[in-house]
Amino acid sequence: METVHTIGRRKASVARIYVTKGKGNFIINGKDYKEYFPIETLQYKLHQPFNIVEQDGKYDIKVNVNGGGINGQADAIKLAIARSLCKIDAENRIALKAEGLLTRDPRVVERKKPGQKKARKKFQWVKR
Repeated sequence: METVHTIGRRKASVARIYVTKGKGNFIINGKDYKEYFPIETLQYKLHQPFNIVEQDGKYDIKVNVNGGGINGQADAIKLAIARSLCKIDAENRIALKAEGLLTRDPRVVERKKPGQKKARKKFQWVKR
């Protein structure tokens, strides 16, 4: 197996990942994933696709991620990993789809409208 390249997005975050056979090395923007994401829930998100298809520690992953915050970046990486596992083996698709990991979350920030203070908030109304 050569290198598999996939992209994942979430909110303003874009993750480009490169997956190769290996021992489970996980490098994000030149740092170890535990250093980049010190919060355990975010680390769990990254391993979730591997745990579902029972292939944790079998691939080396190099990630370039930018934009957004840490939660959006973690979700973008999770989507990219799930997509790459489908490229590697088509049988993984069934399990990942059942868990909802192949669906791109379409929720993004609502735009501010003209004549309003924010997206939904109106300017303060003065009667007199």
